[in-house]
Order: sequence, then structure tokens, then C-alpha cells
Amino acid sequence: MTEAEVDKRIRDLIEPFNKKGVEIKPETTFANDLEFDSLTVMDFVAEIEDEFDVIISMNQQAEIETYGQLVSAVHKMQDS
Repeated sequence: MTEAEVDKRIRDLIEPFNKKGVEIKPETTFANDLEFDSLTVMDFVAEIEDEFDVIISMNQQAEIETYGQLVSAVHKMQDS
């Protein structure tokens, strides 16, 4: 799966969580721009893990701050 395909699928997954209708760009942050709280993060991560059949560790979650970082991380996990 290409990074563009990963991006498209994650965009579809993030839509219900994007309550304020923030424009999703690579530099969009989950904490500040999207205002995700810890419960929202857990729900969103669960959606991604189910969709892509990957596991995102707590350490990885702590390091992923932007949408672009998430797409890259999931794409790399797909290649593994």
C-alpha cells in the first residue's frame, strides 16, 4: 500500500473524530489543532489498528504528534 493510500484511509477514519472540521494537513496536531483528549486518542488509535491490522505502542503514540507523522508511521508498519 502506498503512502497516499494510507493517507486516504486515515483521512476517512479521522473524519468522525474531527468535530471542529479542522483542515487535515501533514502538520495538523492531534492535541492542539484537533483537540483530541486521551479517550479520543485511544478510540482513534483502535480504529487505525483495526483498519490496518497493526499495533501502535504507547511509546509510538507519545512520539506521534502530527497527522503527517501518523501517516508515515502507519505506512512504515505496513511495509514491515
